[in-house]
Amino acid sequence: MVIYGGVGMGKTHLLHAIGNGILKDDSRKNIVCASSEKFTLDFISSIQKNKTVEFSSSYRNADVLLIDDIQFFQGKEQTQEQFFHTFNELFQSGKQIVLTADRFPGEMVGLQDRLLSRFRSGLAVDIQPPDYETRVAIVMEKAELNGLKLPYDIIELIGSHIKNNVRDLESTIIRLLAHSSLSNQEIDFNLAKKVIKERVGHISASEITVEEIIRKVSNLTKVDESDIVGQSRRAEIVEARQVSIYLCRELLGSSLASIGMHFSGRDHTTVLHACKVIDEKKKNNKRISGIVSDIKNELSIVLS
Repeated sequence: MVIYGGVGMGKTHLLHAIGNGILKDDSRKNIVCASSEKFTLDFISSIQKNKTVEFSSSYRNADVLLIDDIQFFQGKEQTQEQFFHTFNELFQSGKQIVLTADRFPGEMVGLQDRLLSRFRSGLAVDIQPPDYETRVAIVMEKAELNGLKLPYDIIELIGSHIKNNVRDLESTIIRLLAHSSLSNQEIDFNLAKKVIKERVGHISASEITVEEIIRKVSNLTKVDESDIVGQSRRAEIVEARQVSIYLCRELLGSSLASIGMHFSGRDHTTVLHACKVIDEKKKNNKRISGIVSDIKNELSIVLS
C-alpha cells in the first residue's frame, strides 16, 4: 500500500500508527520502520563495512516493512536496486509493505519503471487536506493540549485561513502562545490575525471560496447552508441567500453566471437582482449592513 499526500498531512504519523497497531495485535511480528533516507544510509554503511548480507537480512526478514518518503529514492540507482529486490522478496513471501510518498506513484520521476510498476500494483490511498470542520476540531484539540483556552471566533479564524495541513495548524497555536508570552499580551482576535498573516502572507481573493462565504453567512444568520443554496422562498432564507450572492460578487468578483451556478443554477438576472437588493438594504438596514461588514472584516485578513 502507498499512502500519499502533501507535506504535514500526517503520513509519517499514520505509518507509525500502523506499525503500533500491528504490534498491539501480535507482539511477535517483526516490524521494520525506516525513512527512505535511513534505508539509503544503512545501505551505504553496509557497503563501507562489507556487510551487505546483514543489511539485506535486516530488511528482508521483516513481517511488515514500513518505509517513509519513497520519493527520495529518486536518482539513487543502487539504492533503488536494493529496494527493488527487498520489495520483491517480501512481496513473494506474502509479507506486508506500506510506503508513504508526496504524490501518486504514477506521477513520480527519477525512479525506475519496474519500481513504479510495483508501487502502482498495490492499493494507493491519498490523504486530502482537512476540511473546515476537521480543521476547527484540530485547532480546539491542539489548543487544549497546550493549555490554551481560545474563544470560538479565534478558533474559527484559524480554521478558516490555515488550510494546507495539520502541521501548519499546530505551529499557528505555538506561534500564538509565543507572541502572547514574549509581548506579555492576551491572545485576542487582533493578535490571532497578526499571527495568521505571518503564516499565510497576503493571499489573493481567489483563495476565498463561495462555500466559505456561504458558511459565514449561515453562521451569522442561523440559516442552514443547504437552505441558502436551495429553492426555499421563506423571507429569512431569501435574505441570507441574497447576502451570500452579494458578497460573492463583491469579494470574489465572479461573473453573475458563475455565482448563479453555486446557488442551484440561478440565472444571471436573479443574481444581479440579489446584488441590487442588498446594495440598497445596506443603506437603511443596520442588521444587513452589519452582517456584510462583519464578514468583509473577517475575510479582510486574506484580502489585505
